[in-house]
Amino acid sequence: MSNLLEEMESDVTTPTIGDNSLKEMADLCAEQASLEEEIKQLEEQLKAKAKAARKLSQEIIPAKMSELGLESLTLKDGSSVKVKQLVQASIPVRHREEAFKWLRDNGHGDLIKNQVTMEFGMKQDNEAKSIVEELKQKGLPVQQKQTVHPSSLRGFVREQIQDLGKDVPAELFGTYVANKTKITTKE
Repeated sequence: MSNLLEEMESDVTTPTIGDNSLKEMADLCAEQASLEEEIKQLEEQLKAKAKAARKLSQEIIPAKMSELGLESLTLKDGSSVKVKQLVQASIPVRHREEAFKWLRDNGHGDLIKNQVTMEFGMKQDNEAKSIVEELKQKGLPVQQKQTVHPSSLRGFVREQIQDLGKDVPAELFGTYVANKTKITTKE
């Protein structure tokens, strides 16, 4: 029996890895590491360029155009530059209830969306068809989430500020308003 095991073991061949194969593998790994480092550096450069472009677009050019009394400008190459108002908004979690109250109190409660969700196990289709109150009476877990869609909030805040000239509580809605240039190239 031991002869049989020895014969079986001698039939098994183990792959041999030559020096060239190991060097090739090491080179490939080094190339990957080099590319990953290069990508990291390029991403950092991209962030810096985006920050510089944002500063030009939102601060330097609008200030210079305002100083010159210009709202728009056409360049030699036919490109046009316009200053537009940028409005951004988001409700910070710590101000959610207060912001929802402000929206309701000021006639904009329809922006708030209510989402009621439940989790059911297998074979609970009948319970899933019941209304929320019936589910609560049965002791099933009901979760309610109130939200304002980011696009709806941004549109609402923009409308209030730009179109209606009204103020909205900046702290409640994380409001950010700035001038921003838009350059349109000639086609």
